[in-house]
Amino acid sequence: MLTLPTTDNRLETYTLSGQALTPRAPRVPLTRTAFAAAHVVSDPLRERDPWVGRPAVDWENTLRFRHWLWDQGLGLAEAMDTAQRGMGVDWPTARELIERTMKEARAHPMKPRVACGAGTDQVPLEDLRTTEAIAEAYSEQMEAIEAAGGQVIIMASRAFPAIKAGPDDYARVYGKLVKQAAAPVILHWLGDMFDPALKGYWGSEDIGAASDAVLSIIEDNPEKVDGIKISLLDQAHEEAFRARLPDGVRLYTGDDFNYAQLIEGDGTHYSHALLGAFAAIAPVASQALEALAQGDTETYHRLFAPTVPLSREIFKAPTRFYKAGIAFLAWLNDAQSHFIMPGGFQSSREITHYAEVFRLADRSRLLSKPDVAVERMTLLLKLHGIG
Repeated sequence: MLTLPTTDNRLETYTLSGQALTPRAPRVPLTRTAFAAAHVVSDPLRERDPWVGRPAVDWENTLRFRHWLWDQGLGLAEAMDTAQRGMGVDWPTARELIERTMKEARAHPMKPRVACGAGTDQVPLEDLRTTEAIAEAYSEQMEAIEAAGGQVIIMASRAFPAIKAGPDDYARVYGKLVKQAAAPVILHWLGDMFDPALKGYWGSEDIGAASDAVLSIIEDNPEKVDGIKISLLDQAHEEAFRARLPDGVRLYTGDDFNYAQLIEGDGTHYSHALLGAFAAIAPVASQALEALAQGDTETYHRLFAPTVPLSREIFKAPTRFYKAGIAFLAWLNDAQSHFIMPGGFQSSREITHYAEVFRLADRSRLLSKPDVAVERMTLLLKLHGIG
């Protein structure tokens, strides 16, 4: 039993449900590819000047969380925006993260699939004033990922909107990058609710025109594009977009609000998953996808349904601060031993948010170690003056 704050400035007693799932690997092969986008934690003892400079990554805890995901049969989206790329984690840190993660993945008994984000963040925006410079920056990171053994995700870059790039500029750069990649890549369409600097991506603020632009890139290179991750939180757009994809090119949903319906599909098309939300709800995601693979859509929806309010709380506006909720749940579930993030990012959400995440995680059957969860929630409450 806990005393938790509410958004209307009250304190209320909360008792855990006692219905948590036991994290485990699926018992059958999954019919959907499922990447969980993972976060990073800092070493509290080594961190100095947390708002500036390179973070002192806690490698033991950061990699421990990745093993926790892999043990449940999920793939990993590494060094993406969930790992605070451009929000506390720089490219040298991301590169080391990729190299360490790929080494761990090769040694893991389940041989998990890992895709890694390539961006342009090693070069200051003011030095990325031409498409040639943008392509060169991307190429450097793609080569590092391929050398480490990872699949490339070509992340959305702030450099394109910064130079007001048009559709032809995107086509020129992405066409070059896709062709030079050693293996099929995943493209990345991240909406401005996740990063305001990406407004107008693909050369237009009109979603229809932007869709046509990126589909043209894919249609020109279908054999070199594994799929595209779309994070626009717009179910209708994603369903219409995936129906237009060439055969063999996958839609990886990044819709942290509507994933259950999108992954199940409409009977003709369906989405795969590349989701920050799956890092937060891994036990449910793994076991719901197992049920879907067995044709048990009733269990699939029963498991996923209570996680939707949880995900909507974690990804509430300002959406870019969602990483804190994912790290918080990892801490509650003892998948890491502390809650310290690069740049002090754990402070980006308020205590009433964490209290609501706690309630909703419990109702979603996600607090698999309830004694640990209660102890750690109590510590956080005391830090905020709630005894």
